[in-house]
Amino acid sequence: MTQELAPASETPGAALLRLVEVMDTLRVSCPWDARQTHESLAPSLLEECYEALEALEGGEGAALCDELGDVLLQVVFHARIAAERVDGTGFTIDDVATGIVDKLIRRHPHVFGDVQVSGPEEVKRNWDAIKAAERASAGGPPSVVGSVPLSQPALALAAQLQRRAERAGAPAELADLPTAAITGNGAAEPNGVSDIGAELFSLVAKARAAGLDPELELRAAARRYRDRVQIWEQTRNGAGPA
Repeated sequence: MTQELAPASETPGAALLRLVEVMDTLRVSCPWDARQTHESLAPSLLEECYEALEALEGGEGAALCDELGDVLLQVVFHARIAAERVDGTGFTIDDVATGIVDKLIRRHPHVFGDVQVSGPEEVKRNWDAIKAAERASAGGPPSVVGSVPLSQPALALAAQLQRRAERAGAPAELADLPTAAITGNGAAEPNGVSDIGAELFSLVAKARAAGLDPELELRAAARRYRDRVQIWEQTRNGAGPA
């Protein structure tokens, strides 16, 4: 059954329009906001996402709400900067919203169309198939891993590459990377990785096989280590555990 969208005037989100208005005002009236560029804001885009993730892990609803607002600000800010371009490559916040709305509708034919699905696994398969067709029609990279951003954290990168390859039916043994001797400068020889690099990549595969996210698992271990160091510091200083 096709799901009808409610008229925009009847849906939540009026405060988002206010945010756009405030951003427009700041861009014109605030010297700091006026001078920002995509490049100058890039570190904040990553930082705010990590802070939102930390709030999510902490389980504090109010903190998560606040941090998601900071992430949303980055989206609105970048869109406002892009709207000022005069070279024909600009876009507006409406273009951003329209793009994701169209994508969601297109990739959910079982909700907004007549496609029948048996469950969430078939939804995921349909999503991947539609996404692959979109890449092909747009002249995108033919490889299932061609669009994976290499700039993300290493553990997340390894996990995403493995997920994409798995969905494409790649054999699991491809994750068994060839190792090579270490050269004098500490790097692995060409066409191979160090034993440690190969072992880390294998641990990512092991975590995924157990249904765990390696990035989140390492973050949890890092937080636990932080707590232990803080307890050690307190004990060393004679304060005792707080």
